[in-house]
Amino acid sequence: MHDPDNETHEVDPAATTLSAVVPLSMAGSRLDVIAAGLFPEFSRSKLSEWIKSGRLTLDGATARPRDTLTGGEVLALDAQLDTQTHALPQDIPLDIVYEDADIFVVNKPAGLVVHPGAGNPDGTLVNALLFRDPELAKLPRAGIVHRLDKDTSGVMVVARTMPALNKLTEMLAERDVHRQYLAVVLGALVSGGTADQPIDRHPRDRLRMTVREDGRHAVTHYRLRERFRNHTLLECRLETGRTHQIRVHMQYARHPIVGDPLYGGALRLPKGATDELIEQLRGFKRQALHAEVLSFAHPVHGGEIRCEAPVPADMKALIDALRDDEQQFQERESRR
Repeated sequence: MHDPDNETHEVDPAATTLSAVVPLSMAGSRLDVIAAGLFPEFSRSKLSEWIKSGRLTLDGATARPRDTLTGGEVLALDAQLDTQTHALPQDIPLDIVYEDADIFVVNKPAGLVVHPGAGNPDGTLVNALLFRDPELAKLPRAGIVHRLDKDTSGVMVVARTMPALNKLTEMLAERDVHRQYLAVVLGALVSGGTADQPIDRHPRDRLRMTVREDGRHAVTHYRLRERFRNHTLLECRLETGRTHQIRVHMQYARHPIVGDPLYGGALRLPKGATDELIEQLRGFKRQALHAEVLSFAHPVHGGEIRCEAPVPADMKALIDALRDDEQQFQERESRR
């Protein structure tokens, strides 16, 4: 005997057509509310749009989002997604750390812009992803759910399907994605800590973010990975994901990230620094920030995904020079 309360929607992968019988437990609810419950892989606004356009039908007929259902009705959804991202696919090399049918995890190099925009109409990560998987054009932002600044390197996850995109977006909002960064900052810290200051757009300089009382909640946890004479290698973990968050928080703590063109301030060379360290500090023209680890539950099957990106060559050379400078300083001190 057919039991509407045990119904799940059926999927025809080739036709992207879905159908579901409205369970009796949902009787008395609006069509758009029921559709959101039966097809959670799509946003409520998209489902409402499809109801109005006739691509989501009720017992074979068009209906209104506000119509009240009694249970037992059949919903049919033509879930063919229109093109959402119109960027040009470009054959740009990508370092894919992990991939399956639902997600990519990419190790983004420093210098690669994530989204096309003013001044960067192409040559971006989005262009590279569309070349690798043209179906990403059907997803908002080509499946990108979080981004890295142009000159920040490291791992980021990209959704390849709408269900994965919606789930990853939800997980990020719920802080269920572990994001760990490495940063070289000015100053020899004696301990780690937590930066818990709200962040928003700078009132005068629209390119910058700043700590503001009326800003959005932002929390960064950091701990010492390695300490040098006048610098520290920090391990930073994001609890929230505001624009430029780590960069702003470290500037606010008076330990700006080395090389940061927006928040780093003037170049400061340690007294008695080695020639190699001076060369590295003068030549490091981007923020020394690297997204080292990304871990999360897979958005479809729930298994643990943990991806790491090795420290890029320029940042490794900087750390090596700091380490060598520290060693030479300790040797000089021991001879005194």
